[in-house]
Amino acid sequence: MTRIGVLALQGDFARHAQAFAEIGHAPVEVRHARQLAGLDGLVVPGGESTALLRLMDHEPWFPELRRFHSAGGALFGTCAGAILLAREVRDPAQPSLGLIDAVIRRNGFGRQIDSFETRLELAGSERPLPAVFIRAPRFVELGPRVEVLARLDGEPVLLRQDRVLAGTFHPELTHDRRLQRMFLDMVTESLQNGENKSTETTASAHPGPVAQERRVSC
Repeated sequence: MTRIGVLALQGDFARHAQAFAEIGHAPVEVRHARQLAGLDGLVVPGGESTALLRLMDHEPWFPELRRFHSAGGALFGTCAGAILLAREVRDPAQPSLGLIDAVIRRNGFGRQIDSFETRLELAGSERPLPAVFIRAPRFVELGPRVEVLARLDGEPVLLRQDRVLAGTFHPELTHDRRLQRMFLDMVTESLQNGENKSTETTASAHPGPVAQERRVSC
């Protein structure tokens, strides 16, 4: 079975874990960079991106996440997770991993009061995908290798580039598990293609911060 983790520093990681458990893949809650070792895929949940960056300061998360990806690990970022994975962040600018060739604007769909639920056009499916947008960011530029998998009124809201999946909404807050299955398929594909090599890390073993659950604005 593929080995999936959910970054459990901040945000609604418990709902992501529950969503994967519902389809038979209960993930590891990852609170330290050293826990990336042995994983095949990692979900980076929504939350508050600046708070997430502060919590990541306690350990070498950026180099270890890049190492995880370069060794074949797959990543799925939602809302704040998509911000973290993007090539560039705007309004305001902030550090990001640059693992998907997209520019993203924080709170691009508005503030908390502008949060909404809707249905999306999902590539390869005739059935709309329910989605929840909470202070959602907006993709404003895409590189040539980025594939658009879902749109809202023609605008990209779910992207894929190789082993990276990024969405500006919260799929864990609905009962539809197609995106979780899609991510598992990505991980399996990576393993079958021999892309996932050793994911051993050299992260330090100090305790790090206490996780902050259930704050889901991005």
